Amino acid sequence: MKLNVKQKAFADYYIETGNAYQSAIKAGYSENYAKGNIIKLLENESVKSYIQEKMKEIESERIAKAEEVLAFLSSSLRGEVLEEVISTETIDGMIKPVILKKQLSAKDRIKAAELLGKRYALFTEKVDLEGNVGVTIIDDIGTLEDA
Repeated sequence: MKLNVKQKAFADYYIETGNAYQSAIKAGYSENYAKGNIIKLLENESVKSYIQEKMKEIESERIAKAEEVLAFLSSSLRGEVLEEVISTETIDGMIKPVILKKQLSAKDRIKAAELLGKRYALFTEKVDLEGNVGVTIIDDIGTLEDA
């Protein structure tokens, strides 16, 4: 995958804005070239591959991985996650808003424990299963004489 400087700039601008025409102009292509050759530029295999690869990188950076979710739930359960709460403070007769950091509530910590427990199958439902399942044998093989 070999891109020249203009192609790389075009692809980067295109990823940022989604506007092929403006991206081509910002990358240094002339307006005439941009008007007539945007489709060729977007369909260029190197440009297309570069854009797809970068979009995958961006997407994977934005989406939390399972380990990250489990670490957050564990931190929440242990009381290591602080949330911001707005409160008020009176100074010289004036009420001012103040942002305080406090641990998550017991309810939120229990929810984190519940989600972790589900993940690791710590909670199982006890199921009593009784019943009489009749067995029917069908002899469809036959005998040697039938053959």
